[in-house]
Amino acid sequence: MIDAVKNIFNVPDLRKRILFMLGLLGVYRIGAFVPTPGIDTAALEQFFINNSGTVFGFLDMFSGGNFRRLTVFALGIMPYITSSIILQLLTVVWPYLEKLSKEGELGRRKITTYTRYLTVVLAAVQSLGIGLALQRSGSFVINPGIGFLLMTMLTLTTGTAFIMWLGEQITERGIGNGMSLIIFAGIVVGLPHAIIDIYNKVSTNEWSVLTVIVLLVFMVAVVAFVVIVERGQRRISVQYAKRVVGRRVLGGQSTHLPLRVNTGGVIPVIFASSILTFPQTFGIISKNAILVRITDALKIGEPLYNLLYVGGIIFFCYFYTSIVFNPNEVADNMRKYGGFIPGIRPGKRTAEYVNTILTRITLVGAIYLSIVAIIPEFMYVGFHVQSVPLIGPRLDAILPQFITQGLRTNFYFGGTSLLIVVGVAMDTVQQVESQLIMRHYDGFLKKSRIRGRRG
Repeated sequence: MIDAVKNIFNVPDLRKRILFMLGLLGVYRIGAFVPTPGIDTAALEQFFINNSGTVFGFLDMFSGGNFRRLTVFALGIMPYITSSIILQLLTVVWPYLEKLSKEGELGRRKITTYTRYLTVVLAAVQSLGIGLALQRSGSFVINPGIGFLLMTMLTLTTGTAFIMWLGEQITERGIGNGMSLIIFAGIVVGLPHAIIDIYNKVSTNEWSVLTVIVLLVFMVAVVAFVVIVERGQRRISVQYAKRVVGRRVLGGQSTHLPLRVNTGGVIPVIFASSILTFPQTFGIISKNAILVRITDALKIGEPLYNLLYVGGIIFFCYFYTSIVFNPNEVADNMRKYGGFIPGIRPGKRTAEYVNTILTRITLVGAIYLSIVAIIPEFMYVGFHVQSVPLIGPRLDAILPQFITQGLRTNFYFGGTSLLIVVGVAMDTVQQVESQLIMRHYDGFLKKSRIRGRRG
């Protein structure tokens, strides 16, 4: 491992790429301390502390803490992620975008251009909504008015466009995926605060040393579990028949079709979280009696919240997998090039066989995502079974207190953030190792290769 790290700096091109990436990530972190003019940051900080379980806390996580301070990078990379998802979904239903996606590099560039334009539009709309919401609150804005709205729109939209440019530059001239690394940096920057928080709890005897050891062991076990499942694949054997082209014999080799256990990645969790947090946001802003009741029912730890959260993750796992993977197209391509699955007839039967396997492993991936996403919330607030109709009070009396009220323990980098951190780290390390091996250096592990989520 130490030799591999030394080899990174022995390769000039790889060294420049890594230093370039680190430099732009440093620029991103500097922007986290440039506030938007006209905001009472202390009052806004307290608001986010009180509403950490709503869409505000969700957006704050993806902005690396910039949203609660309303810095110039407050919107973070979320408008770009949203526009990318919208265009990806439109590619399936809009023939023009579908045609562009099949035109190779030129088509991908046009789609990227459309993504940039849509990102700016979404950022402008979101920044206007944020400005109006802050003005209506009456306690966050120092000098409300049209000038504040225009300044907020200009500042936040420009910040989002600049982050988008940073991410593209890291992808093109650095190492790893720039957008993912920006999200990664925003999450990991909270690690020192987490360590200080644990130290303070131990020093004040709020936690015992044994509690910290058990928590750390549990964290390591969950991270190992995530790594194993993210690398998990179901490999379907594929045989290609021999073909004679002129004087050459082509084909005849055996290969495999890899089906990932977690095809959707972290997207299903993001979709499910976003949908559940919007009713809470409306309840906080409007103070309507019905919306307030819905907000209370959808608080973290409530039965309805857990049911809809897990159901939403499972639904979006299947939904997203059906978009990015088409068994009929795979079967047609295999038949076109003389490939077949042993024991399965080419064509429709092959598509049905692949679809059956994909359906089963997607269910496993959905359950895995649900477990990882619900662990942090369970450890902090538990499961409030009192609200379960008919049998709620009885269950509350029978079950242990750590199940019904939680451990009041922050599971750092749990849920969505854990999936992002582990996935981005695996992909980035895989790219660095590929660069080393391409230049005849050993990778990080001499006897095996490190595989990312798509490796």
